Amino acid sequence: MSFKRFTPEDFLVSAESVTAPCWTNNTYNLTTFFTSSTQEASLQGDYVLASYNTASTITNAAVQFYIGYANRLGSGSVAYNSGIPQYSPSSTLYGQYRNLVLEDETANFIFGAVTQSDFFILSVERANYKQSLFPGSLNLRIQSGSTANYLSITDNSNDVTAVPYVNGMRVYQLVSGSNGRAVSTLTGGSTIAGQTISGSYGWFLPDIGTILLNAQALVLPFNSGGVALSYSGSFGTQANVTNGYNNIRLFNAISGGASFQLNSQENITSDFVFVRPQNAEFNYTTNPSFISGSTGDVLYSSFINNPQTYITTVGLYNDANELLAVAKLSRPLVKDFTKEALIRVKLDF
Repeated sequence: MSFKRFTPEDFLVSAESVTAPCWTNNTYNLTTFFTSSTQEASLQGDYVLASYNTASTITNAAVQFYIGYANRLGSGSVAYNSGIPQYSPSSTLYGQYRNLVLEDETANFIFGAVTQSDFFILSVERANYKQSLFPGSLNLRIQSGSTANYLSITDNSNDVTAVPYVNGMRVYQLVSGSNGRAVSTLTGGSTIAGQTISGSYGWFLPDIGTILLNAQALVLPFNSGGVALSYSGSFGTQANVTNGYNNIRLFNAISGGASFQLNSQENITSDFVFVRPQNAEFNYTTNPSFISGSTGDVLYSSFINNPQTYITTVGLYNDANELLAVAKLSRPLVKDFTKEALIRVKLDF
């Protein structure tokens, strides 16, 4: 067995971004949406509602994303205790995402430049995306009531010059537009392109696979930039403790839009190792077909001055001669004193 020590020039580290459709079966545009009536009627349905790619009763039905409604006052869902109306599934979700995103129990969500106390949550099923969601690929169409009017929402990743962060995670504003760029239509008097008088349409959080939709922007009339979304919620001092079935209301608006486009993203780091057998190297082998096992002599005299070997495998060892990795060539590589080779080994991690 022959060994050759690598030099620093033989190593190269490279990173590349790989994107893929976010939905099941490599689907980029989700056009049909299904829920489970069993889940709707269950306690879980008071918190989140799962959206499937096909009827939930079908064997291969897969969850694509979850819908939830969060309200700081606990409005829009039945309180755990009627004597304490501010604590309900909606307030639990609000506190959960405030801790997860803002990491501050007293902080508020500011969509655009407007502070809001409630929002809808679209949480992508974790098995559907790789490392994170891909900024600029979000295109969500929401139907306005029962009419043929639609609002197209995207993130503003292609409009910002610096990536915005909140507590170490990327946070993009949701705006009306497409493919990561805002358009100025349907802004309802806002001076910021793609936003409304109630602020932006929410936040796009690609690192945790989450979309927060500003409920106060969606409730606006269509000619003011909203979709006239009818949902139950209170913003005064007294919480509305009735079940507003807000998850279903937003689901119907998204289902009516019949278009939810999203890609995932993964950064793959590759370590390239360049193996360079020079003309005078690796021309002999200890294979029994080449060397006599008893005497160590070359079996065929023609191989003494003109040997020929076939490289099939490259082994990577540490200084203790411990095998760390093995690279297999697609086909044997002929090697003799007249040939040199360059073999590139790629390690992905």
